[in-house]
Amino acid sequence: MHADFAFCIEEDVFLNDAEKRDAARARVRDFLAVCRRDFPAARHDLIEPRLIWATDPLADFASARRVLAELRGGIGALAAARGLAVMAAGTHPIALWSRVRPRETGARDRVQRDLQMVGSRTVVCGLSVRVSLPEGVSRIDVMNRIQPFLPLLLALSTSSPFWQAQRTGLLGYRLAASRELPRSGLPPYFTDEADYARYLDTLMRAGAIDDLAHVWWVIRPAPQGNALDLRIADSCTRLDDTLAIAALTRCLVRRLARDPALNRAPTGATHAITAENCWRAQRYGIHGSFMAENEAALAVKDALARTLALLAEDAAALGCTAELDLARWIVARGTSADRQLALFTEAQGRGLAQREALCAVVDWLAAETIGTAPTRH
Repeated sequence: MHADFAFCIEEDVFLNDAEKRDAARARVRDFLAVCRRDFPAARHDLIEPRLIWATDPLADFASARRVLAELRGGIGALAAARGLAVMAAGTHPIALWSRVRPRETGARDRVQRDLQMVGSRTVVCGLSVRVSLPEGVSRIDVMNRIQPFLPLLLALSTSSPFWQAQRTGLLGYRLAASRELPRSGLPPYFTDEADYARYLDTLMRAGAIDDLAHVWWVIRPAPQGNALDLRIADSCTRLDDTLAIAALTRCLVRRLARDPALNRAPTGATHAITAENCWRAQRYGIHGSFMAENEAALAVKDALARTLALLAEDAAALGCTAELDLARWIVARGTSADRQLALFTEAQGRGLAQREALCAVVDWLAAETIGTAPTRH
């Protein structure tokens, strides 16, 4: 058991009308009531057609694969019986945010009133991986030093090339949409836990937030415990991709925890370069390159190879070498965004109108999410 680096995986998915392929607007509440009864790990979110499920804390990836496969397949079957479908992607290829309803619940009303249109526009889904740290290891220090690796996690997970039924030209548009939220994007560097606590205390006293979960950075200290939430990844359509991102995340946290010299003393330039690399990941996915201080730009596939070599010992110690190697397969066969664009282009080549071509993309996303798509990608 590796309790010091126990991890949880949380996936956001869209709930679709199976016939229209659009975000569901009917039968949602009845379905959610049944879903919660049969699958307690699932819960509703701020936006009505968005569902979240999460694992309990885990110590191995065989359990993660089993739990997530059961959630994807079981909830998918439950949805299909009611004319609905679940779909994992960073953005919805067809849904229009102006037609997606916020969830009606007192606990979320204040948040929605505060966010106004910004909250309504955030029709996006992400993947979150929480990793616990050993006692005595500063989560703030690890949060600061892990940031240069975040663009790689984003590039490997890109699954959001469409927005508002339009091709965006980006492989990962989700972060562009969610950046409208306050307290989003990359966090600043904090000196220590006390520095971060002063920030939170100021927000709470001013009434800006009443829940620590309303800090929406792409990486943040977990609301409870000595752990980090890494939230930069798009929701992964393929289960293998989710496991690869989770393995990379867990191994990175372990490596940084045991190697205080790695990325020590990040600077303003470090932060700005990381932000630029996040943009490059959004724009080009695995086909781009990353900048580094005092180095030539490095292709994403080479950045991955360098990172996997760095993490080999950690993967062996955590028993997730096979899951870490799945990241190589992402580069070899492309991300969800690559597959979506290929399907869209092929459908248009057959003479389908844009809406019908996007429906073909949605059909693949829904089938792949629950594991019923053809195995050839």
